[in-house]
Amino acid sequence: MRIEDTDRVRLVKSAEGEIIEALEWLGLKWDEGPIRQSERLPIFQDYARKLVEGGHAYYCFCSEERLGKLREESQRKGLSPRYDGKCRRLKPSEARERAKKEPFVIRLKVPKTGQTSFDDLIRGKISFENKLIDDQVLLKSDGYPTYHLAAVVDDHLMGITHVLRGEEWISSTPKLILLCKAFGWKPPKLAHFPLLRGASHAKLSKREGAAGILELRGEGYLPEALINFLALLGWSHPKGKEIFPVEEFVKEFDLTRVSTTAPVFDWEKLNWMNGEYIRQLGVSTLARRVGEYLQTCRGRKVEQELLEKIIPLVRERIKKLGEFEALAGFFFNDVAWTKEELSVEKESMESIAEKLSVAAKLFEGQQTWEAKVLEEQTRSLAAKNGWEAPALFMLLRVAVTGQTVSPPLFESMAVLGKDRSLSRIQGALKIAEQAD
Repeated sequence: MRIEDTDRVRLVKSAEGEIIEALEWLGLKWDEGPIRQSERLPIFQDYARKLVEGGHAYYCFCSEERLGKLREESQRKGLSPRYDGKCRRLKPSEARERAKKEPFVIRLKVPKTGQTSFDDLIRGKISFENKLIDDQVLLKSDGYPTYHLAAVVDDHLMGITHVLRGEEWISSTPKLILLCKAFGWKPPKLAHFPLLRGASHAKLSKREGAAGILELRGEGYLPEALINFLALLGWSHPKGKEIFPVEEFVKEFDLTRVSTTAPVFDWEKLNWMNGEYIRQLGVSTLARRVGEYLQTCRGRKVEQELLEKIIPLVRERIKKLGEFEALAGFFFNDVAWTKEELSVEKESMESIAEKLSVAAKLFEGQQTWEAKVLEEQTRSLAAKNGWEAPALFMLLRVAVTGQTVSPPLFESMAVLGKDRSLSRIQGALKIAEQAD
């Protein structure tokens, strides 16, 4: 694991910790590191000086003011900003002397004729005219390397064989190739993946609903489901499978099956896939995962024993762990009611109070607190009093759970137990009596 942190202007101090936390959550392990490029400055500075000594790079003393004017001039002409090579024309001896007392950057001396080409493992041969490639800065005036110098040097020193990255890096790849040639090194094999697109087929962004890994964890996606989903963005399983473990992905992955067509980040498919993974988990395992999620992401501790009773009631209904509390939070949260919530069936408060009072008396005398028995007794109660059973069930659902949508009513009452169920029905009854 290499932390590329040499751009001090854009450095986000929390980023490294978030990267490590996200990778650990995904279960992706690394063999070495993290290695921070900011701790390797003497190495990069030494290699930059070697390029100058070999005639492949040069000292540049141009001020920010002059470079700003060059950029403005290029923009007025509708051209891409490029350095005009003023310091490239300095005699090496003069440049060395000035470098002893003036601020400088080191730039790569890019050939101005011919082409720079490379074979992309996904896209085939790609070529660029050298005259269109800028003399990029390799070492900044603060002594920090730019991305390209640091990456090329570390790729070489670390024995990196393949560089797989997004297609937005294609235009800068000639710089990598030219740097490797200047050092006399063989470039790593390169592959550029298509960028993810949002529903509108624009580049995925916050506006398009893009989210970071830790944000997706916070929403309740499972890491194994997320890896499976991401694996299929631009790549297809040779047997056409949609659901498969990461070990199978590692075994079957082949760059020849990567498409150059930009894949769309389909939230519906991700939700479906996550739901499939949830339903594959056993009750005990899913209860543990829900408990860990609630504690990590919601700051709430719920006992494993209670969760194992709840899971069979909700497993088929949730697609994300983040949906669990909204559906089943009444098992471990307090509930409250308003008269508007109790009158979901548009009944009078008098009628609601009567039903809750009669139901409470029934449940007070109930000796067997099992879902099947509770449902049978409640249906009989509705028939005896000429009430519609669905309306009575809905009223009891709101009284017991505090919501109109919940897991099965009587199974929920069985998990809650007699005392808590009765307490809630009696609490709702007081609201109805006070509002009458």
